[in-house]
Formats: sequence, C-alpha cells, structure tokens
Amino acid sequence: MLLEKIKEALSSLYEEIQAAPETPAAPEAEVKAAEEAAPEPQAAEGETVQEEVKDEEPSAPPGPKETDYKTKGYHLDVELEPGKVGAAVEILNRENFFLEAITGVDWIEAQQLEVVYDFNNFTELCRVVVRARLDRSNPEIPTISHIYQGANWHERETHDFFGIVFTGHPNLEPLLLPEDADFHPLLKDFKA
Repeated sequence: MLLEKIKEALSSLYEEIQAAPETPAAPEAEVKAAEEAAPEPQAAEGETVQEEVKDEEPSAPPGPKETDYKTKGYHLDVELEPGKVGAAVEILNRENFFLEAITGVDWIEAQQLEVVYDFNNFTELCRVVVRARLDRSNPEIPTISHIYQGANWHERETHDFFGIVFTGHPNLEPLLLPEDADFHPLLKDFKA
C-alpha cells in the first residue's frame, strides 16, 4: 500500500531526531527554588484548596502521523525541520506525488510561522501534508521550486502574504502585491 511505503520512507528523515539524547533534567536546587517561588492557591473562607493534577499525555514519537482522511482531508501529517523539507519532497516526487499548494500559518503567540505543503498522488488517493515551523523574526526555508516547478508561484504568493523567504528561489519578487509593498497582509499583527 502506498501510504505505508511513504510513511516508511519519510520516517528515515526522523532518525537523527530519534537518536538525539534527551535534554538533561534541571538540577534539584533549581526545581525546588521554582516550586517555592510559585504562588500558593488561596481558598475562600470555609473552602479547601485542591491542587489541580494534570495528566500529561505522553508525546507521540517523532515521525509521520497517519490521520483520519474523512476528518482531516489528508492521510499523512509530516512535521519536519526546515532543512529536511527538500528531502521529503524528493521522496514524494519519486513516488509520483504532485504539489497541490503551499501556504503559511502565523502562530503569533509562539513567535513562529509555519509553511504547509499539500501533496497528492496521481495514481492512488494518498494526500500528504508536510509542515515546517520557522522563527517569526527570521522566516527562511529552502525553496522546492527546483523539484516542483509549480512551487515557484506558490512560494512567491506565500512570500507576499507571510514574508517567508524561500532561499534559493529563482525569482522571489512580489506576485500579487505591488512591487514596492513592504507589508505582509496575512500576518496576524498586520494593520491596514
């Protein structure tokens, strides 16, 4: 099945992430100081304070994640570092996928921008979304226009609206905005 084949091929891009050592735990003294600095909950007269216990869900291991197509509209969700997007796109190109769209998302509270690539297959229904998060103050990601020529237009449009710089793009000039535009209207802090 194509989905399993693609999932396995894209999983190889996560090997470095899976092999990376875990971050060291904070020294005990730092943890104790942080706990002491935290304000204690106050109860109204006659009430008791119950500490809120949050069960944290274990984070899923890195790698492509299968989704419910009927709910999400795609089969595979792939979140990668910006430098690995080109390798993922090469894999999809070899497997007869075509590029549907490239767009951006402004995660203003996290001070990040996200580039979202939508792919579909010519021979079998298999939709794949590739995502990469970028620092909002320096949103750069390598172009994929040398792999998919159609990406040229999509990257220019995404640059116009979000200010994302596709490094190595052959002509990253305004496509839909005026040539002298120094604004990006789809950023959440844009004021007209």
